[in-house]
Amino acid sequence: MIAAVVLLVTLVAQAVVPRARLLIVLSGAAVSLLSCVISGTADTRTLFADVPWDVLVIVVALGLLSEYLASSRVFGLLALHATRASAADPVRVLILFCTGMYCVSGLVNNITALLLVLPVMLALLKLIGVDQRYVSWTLGATLVACNLGGAATPTGDFPAILLLGRGAMTFTDYLSSALPQTAVALVLMLVVVLAIRPARDLEREGLGSRLALRIMEQLYRNTTLDRRRFLPGIASLVLMFGCWSLLPASTGVGPELIAGVGCLLALVSTPLWSERLLRTRVDVEAVLFLLALFLMVGAVRASGAFVALGDQLTALPLSDRGQVIVFFCVVAVSTGLFSAGPGMAAFLDVAERLAARHDPATIYVGLAMSVCAGSSLFLTAATSGPMAQVLTERASIIGIGGETIRFGFLQHMRPGLLGFAITLATGIAFAWPRLG
Repeated sequence: MIAAVVLLVTLVAQAVVPRARLLIVLSGAAVSLLSCVISGTADTRTLFADVPWDVLVIVVALGLLSEYLASSRVFGLLALHATRASAADPVRVLILFCTGMYCVSGLVNNITALLLVLPVMLALLKLIGVDQRYVSWTLGATLVACNLGGAATPTGDFPAILLLGRGAMTFTDYLSSALPQTAVALVLMLVVVLAIRPARDLEREGLGSRLALRIMEQLYRNTTLDRRRFLPGIASLVLMFGCWSLLPASTGVGPELIAGVGCLLALVSTPLWSERLLRTRVDVEAVLFLLALFLMVGAVRASGAFVALGDQLTALPLSDRGQVIVFFCVVAVSTGLFSAGPGMAAFLDVAERLAARHDPATIYVGLAMSVCAGSSLFLTAATSGPMAQVLTERASIIGIGGETIRFGFLQHMRPGLLGFAITLATGIAFAWPRLG
């Protein structure tokens, strides 16, 4: 069980020291490989052969397509339109940006969406006059919406991409199950947050709102849509969605091939600029992190630890339904502690055993919803959390009382706990009648 200990220690270390997480997981992968070879559990060739390379291809292709679409400035324009539609009203700002982040995160990489939309939102908050309470709830709800959007489609975030790449679910099956669940969770989240009234202490002044909108329009007056990049990018995305939905598995055309070809079709439309994109914007960090993670998980799988964990779960003195609910809760809490990627990769083997006894779509989508819930629990549970913290600090927002607005671990705690509870409860509620 050395491999299981190495995986656990590595996950704890990368969560405690996120700045060195890539070096930590690569070191953990090296130790795992060495322990497997010395113990005779598996050789390096077997472990590398078991790496889901198709998942890495999908991650790289969708990341590049996200960057390509982002370069067309479409997300900045969408954020600007949301600003105008909000009329600088704090309640409308919360609703529109949460809804917008949910929709955009379902189409492209949710980290890219956050990087492009959040700066516009922070600039607006800086102008309309806010306090710490409002910013904490608004940014926290936005991060929860970002995570829900990533879980809504098979292309929004790594857990869903892993299910698609591993062939655990088809594109259509996942979309038809996950989209309603995440949409219900988003609506519930907004209803509860609005009932809490985060904007209750803010004054609404018509002149101030009009002035804020005028300043925002001046700031982004030169932002125009680059059709040369937007049209090929959105056409490739639509084509990929269509092929994922309609092409049967019997054709032999897998989701990784569709992702790769679809991305290349967009890139070849602007060859010179795309060459620079390929040289500079491939997310090498994500690829190395996932590769190291897959190697560690493969070493644990070879040691039989996942089989033992599945046996312990099924041995619990509970009904089949109760065992699955316990599994979902364990996944959610573990993800909150160790982050989404490790949580999904580590528990997928156990989910496959449960899927042999229950409806597979219920188990896999419930797993994705549990990972999504855990991603919202703490600010460090997903990459979007620390990113939002850094962007908020750079924005230097001053509250209506003259205080410096912050968004860190403690400020995210209450909306994070709420998002965790609602997302997990929604996933369990949808799965409950199908587990009988």
